[in-house]
Amino acid sequence: MAVLGVLHVGLTVRDLDRSVDWYCHVLGLKEVHRQTGDNEYTRTLVGVPGAALRVAQLAMPGQGPVWPSSHTVELIEYTREPGGRVAPQPNEVGASHLAFVVDDIDDACKRVVSSGGVLRNPPALVTAGVNRGSRACYLHDLDGHTLELMEYGAERTAYLREAMP
Repeated sequence: MAVLGVLHVGLTVRDLDRSVDWYCHVLGLKEVHRQTGDNEYTRTLVGVPGAALRVAQLAMPGQGPVWPSSHTVELIEYTREPGGRVAPQPNEVGASHLAFVVDDIDDACKRVVSSGGVLRNPPALVTAGVNRGSRACYLHDLDGHTLELMEYGAERTAYLREAMP
């Protein structure tokens, strides 16, 4: 077996319309597709008997239909059989986060806070590793998902320009 790529990241949300609005207007993603899942295949896939879903697929700006997928983030609302909310801390096994590269982390943080998101930390200078010289922060979206924002520093930007064909 060989893994050929990442299809998407799925996030379960309380209110699909509200979350789509937040991810599109605050982070700049674009909605590319919506669908419902109220069938046996979906219930078998998610392992929740009786479940029904609403799903929105979001793409990064400028991302066109490319294999393996036309979207990066999938937001999922359980309209039947919704579960409770979990809020794991970043150091707990099973916790995850989704990281985005931004061009202006200070502006992005202001947008997050003014739109109901919560910063875990102000932008911090990365002082070691491959992203040295960059600035990054963790935050929570409207449903408590942990996201990371990173503004690349000059060193990382130069490295990526050399590494990319």
